[in-house]
This record gives sequence, structure tokens and C-alpha cells, in this order.
Amino acid sequence: MTDHALSVVRAGALTTVQDLGRPGHAHLGVPRSGALDPPAAGLANRLVGNPVDAAVLETTLDGCTVRPRSTVTVAATGAPCRVTVDGRPVAWGAPVRVPAGALLDVGPATAGVRTYVAVSGGVAVEPVLGSRSTDLLSGLGPSPLTDGAVLPLGRPAGPHARVDVAPQPAPPTELVLRVTLGPRADWFSPEAVRVLTSRVYRVSPASNRIGLRTEGPALDRVITRELPSEGMVLGAVQVPPDGHPLVFLADHPTTGGYPVIAVVRTPDLPAAAQARPGTPIRFLAVRR
Repeated sequence: MTDHALSVVRAGALTTVQDLGRPGHAHLGVPRSGALDPPAAGLANRLVGNPVDAAVLETTLDGCTVRPRSTVTVAATGAPCRVTVDGRPVAWGAPVRVPAGALLDVGPATAGVRTYVAVSGGVAVEPVLGSRSTDLLSGLGPSPLTDGAVLPLGRPAGPHARVDVAPQPAPPTELVLRVTLGPRADWFSPEAVRVLTSRVYRVSPASNRIGLRTEGPALDRVITRELPSEGMVLGAVQVPPDGHPLVFLADHPTTGGYPVIAVVRTPDLPAAAQARPGTPIRFLAVRR
């Protein structure tokens, strides 16, 4: 076993390996997957001197604890949290040296949902279809972390960044999602479209990497017949039979049989990855 590795001491509620995903395989039924908050993952990599597409750890709400077998540089970005090395507080949002055998604890998020932990050299699990990302829907990529697992690391590509702390956006207290209406907006009444773009929804606790589920007023359909499965894209706002909009995120299916009333602009989706249950959501209609 190589000494250039991470031992997982506490896996947390859901910690996965993520990079920029595996785009270009939707015709094979393979979702893109990848980090739900790409800017945060990319920043973590830049801070430790990795290429932007190196694999990182994506934690969910309660962080994780790992022990490197060699001295590494790490950085935690995304959802703010307390970070310690052998119990000593260290910086969040900045490169930190962790000696071999020391205990790195990434604590629960104090705001937001997902913290990204980059390690110099990147997490070097075996790629599948060109990506090291865990895809919860298809099962491709490495399994979510478990206590006692060992993750191989790559060799550092360059020096870490020389910064005290890197600025990054705060998790949203209100999530504003710009949407382009269609392609199936005509399956809904004009009133339903007005409700979507004028009323306040909230993030449902049932949200996950596949999609951001909402709570709020249901949307009524005027066309109620069955819809043959159609291709789905990142950010598609699908409306299932309960009438509550569902925003597809990175692990979304490649096809779906419920109508898509709108599509969220891609630059707005990283904030959706950090929106906690109960966060207000506003869908803002914009032109192409």
C-alpha cells in the first residue's frame, strides 16, 4: 500500500469523491455528475496547487475526518466549517499543511451544505469514463466514503497558493434561480407559470445530488396525458405528479417522462448546491 494516501477516520453523513464530472455520455444514459458547486471545488484545487479538474472530497452537512499517510497541503472551501489538525484550529478557505499521521477534521457546516476538501496531488481513485466522480444515480465511480477506507493520492503538481484566505460567496439566505421557460411550459396553465415565477418556494429536506426538491404551491397542468421520455439537461425544472418543481442537479437522469416547465441558468446552480432545507427560492423568468 502506498504511503501517499488518505485514511478515512470519519466518513460523515455523505462524503463522495468528485471532479468536474463525465460530460458527453448522455446518449449512453450516463449523467454528467461531478461537484455540485464547481467554483468551490475549483478554488480548493487552486489553493493547494492542483489542476482545476483534480478530484476532491465533497462533504454533506457534517464534514469528515481523514488522516494522511504523508505530509500534504489541504484546503476546505464551499460551506464554511471549523477545520482542525490534531485538534488545533486552522484556516478554512486557505492552504494548510497537514503532517503525515495528523488528524484532519472538517467539521459540520455552519452555513450552506457542501464543503470541498482538496489535497495536494488530488484524490487518485481509478477513473471511470474519464472521471473520478461518484455518481449516486448510476453507481459509476467510487462508492461514498466509509470509515476505514483508504484513498490513494496523486503527486503534487505545483506549489500551493500564497494567500491568507480566499474570498468566496456566502451560502444563500434566499436562492434566486433565473429560468428560461420551456420546453413544456405550454403543458401548464398561464396561472401555473405565473405562480412559478412570482411565488416563494422553499428547499425541501428531500433534496439530494440528483435534484433540488421544493415545497410550495403546486403547479396545475392543462395537458394531462402521458409524456414519452425526453432528454434531460442540468438545471431542468421538472414537475412530477405532485406539482412541486424539481431542479435537476449533477446526478440527474438523462431522460424523464414528466414535463419540464423551465430550465435554470447554469451559473445559478452552484448556489443551489449550498441552499439548506427551508431556504426560500424564487424562480425569475428571463429571456434567452
